[in-house]
Amino acid sequence: MDIKIFHNSRCGTSRTTLGLIRDAGHEPEVIDYLANPPARAQLREMIASAGLSVRDAVRSKEAVYGELGLDAPDLSDEALLDAMVAHPVLINRPFVITPKGVRLCRPAELLKEIL
Repeated sequence: MDIKIFHNSRCGTSRTTLGLIRDAGHEPEVIDYLANPPARAQLREMIASAGLSVRDAVRSKEAVYGELGLDAPDLSDEALLDAMVAHPVLINRPFVITPKGVRLCRPAELLKEIL
C-alpha cells in the first residue's frame, strides 16, 4: 500500500500515527513537512480530501499564529493557506495519505479509517 505521512518527529501524535502505520505492516513515505512542505495546491487538496476546512487544518497553538493575527474570524481561506505555505509549522499534523483517503490523524486512531 502506498502511504505518505506528513510527519513532525517532535510531535507525539505524529510519532504515534507513524508507529500505527508500521504496526499494521506498512512502511510509509515519511515527509518531514517542516523541511519539505507541500505545495499550496497539494495542501489545499489534502485539506479538502480530509473533509476539513482550511481553518481546521491550521495549527493554532504556534506563536506565529497569534503574531500573524490568524485568529481573526473574517480571515479568508486564501490568507490562511498563504500563512501555512510561508510558515509550515502552522500545518496541523500528521496528514496521512493512503489509497483509501486522506486524514488529519488527530487523534491517531483516525488512521484506521484509511488503512
